[in-house]
Amino acid sequence: MTSFGPELAALVDDMFASMYTAGGVGLAANQVGVGLRVFVYDCPDATGEHRAGHVVNPVLRIPSALASPVTDAEGCLSVPAQQAELTRPAVAAVAGVDLHGHEVRLAATGLLARCLQHEADHLDGVVYVDRLPADDRAAILAAAGLDTASMVPAQAHRTGHRDSRRRVRPGAAPTDDALA
Repeated sequence: MTSFGPELAALVDDMFASMYTAGGVGLAANQVGVGLRVFVYDCPDATGEHRAGHVVNPVLRIPSALASPVTDAEGCLSVPAQQAELTRPAVAAVAGVDLHGHEVRLAATGLLARCLQHEADHLDGVVYVDRLPADDRAAILAAAGLDTASMVPAQAHRTGHRDSRRRVRPGAAPTDDALA
C-alpha cells in the first residue's frame, strides 16, 4: 500500500487500536511491520491540552530559537517495560498530510513535542535507546529481553523493525520550510 484510500484509513485505525491496547501515546507504522511514513499520537502538550491525530509523510522540525533542552523519562513500546532519562528539545513541529491528503501542521510542547520527535525517529530507524550512552543502552535492551549481541551499530533500528523511507502517494510531503 503506497496510496491514499481505504487501506491507509484501516492502517491508521489499526495503529490507534494497537497504541491504545499497549497503553502508548504514539505509534509509528514500522512498529507494526508496515514500512510507510505514518504515525499516530494521543497525548497532552505542556499546557495539559490533550491532542490526538495522525500524520502521513511527516517532516519534523525543531524551531531552534525555542528548542531549549528538557530531560525527562522516555519509554517505547518497542523496548517493553523500560524507561530512561533522555534530553530532547522542548518544542517540536511536524508537517505532513492526513489520510485524506489534507495538510497537517502541528506545533507542540511538553509530552506532545517529545512524542513527535520520538515517532519521527522511529520512521528514520532510530529508537530512543539509540540516543543513550552505550552502557545505558545495553542495560536497557538486556532488561527488556532484547538480544544486544546481535544489534547493529547506532543509528540502525535495534528492535527488529526497519526505517520507513517509503512515502504514501499521491501528495508530496511538505519541505522543511513548511513550518518556518
